[in-house]
Amino acid sequence: MAGELDGKVAAVTGAASGIGLASAEAMLAAGARVVLVDRDEAALAGLCAKHGAAIPLALDLLDPAACAGLLPRILEAAGRLDILHANAGSYVGGDLVEAESAAIDRMLTLNVNVVMKNVHDVLPHMIERGSGDIIVTSSLAAHYPTPWEPVYASSKWAINCFVQTVRRQVFKHGIRVGAISPGPVVTALLADWPPEKLAEARASGSLLEPEEVANVVMFMLTRPRGMTIRDVVMLPTNFDL
Repeated sequence: MAGELDGKVAAVTGAASGIGLASAEAMLAAGARVVLVDRDEAALAGLCAKHGAAIPLALDLLDPAACAGLLPRILEAAGRLDILHANAGSYVGGDLVEAESAAIDRMLTLNVNVVMKNVHDVLPHMIERGSGDIIVTSSLAAHYPTPWEPVYASSKWAINCFVQTVRRQVFKHGIRVGAISPGPVVTALLADWPPEKLAEARASGSLLEPEEVANVVMFMLTRPRGMTIRDVVMLPTNFDL
């Protein structure tokens, strides 16, 4: 895919690990300059030393002022924005009665409010330029009422509705908005899974690798401009048994 994103500027939130890192590295390999947005400043420094076209942006998106500064800081560092991958998120699983209220608030803020604000803030810039791609990391949980993660699934159902309604508002401006909805991926978000469930999933080949998800992101970004890939649901075949 070398050269397919030559001249493009992308920003990826939650870029220091997991899906965000794999997505950013795929875009870099395709020729884009990529702003890596994450709160882990040390991890960003290491990644940018490895990737010459990567631009570090240490930012805590849960801080309202920092979140509001996302686009201005991207423009200051890179001059424009062609692609936003709104990927940052967190996970709360298990029985609802066992969830901590503070954890619920934090997850809903990051998974829903932050995504909405990030998209809201970049849209005027993309509308003015008459082009842009926005991809949001959703989840298989947005399409199925998964009984062991009611809080997380609810956040992804909400954001999936947001993606599809905004998509229909802004396509007339040359902006494509879509979601990726992976099943379980080997990332830090699985840290809350019960150990026996995680071991069983690994043993049965029921987990995706971040690089596999990044391949789908690239598929969406490199389609002809007249084609919007509105959402892609992906899951390991064995997970569907």
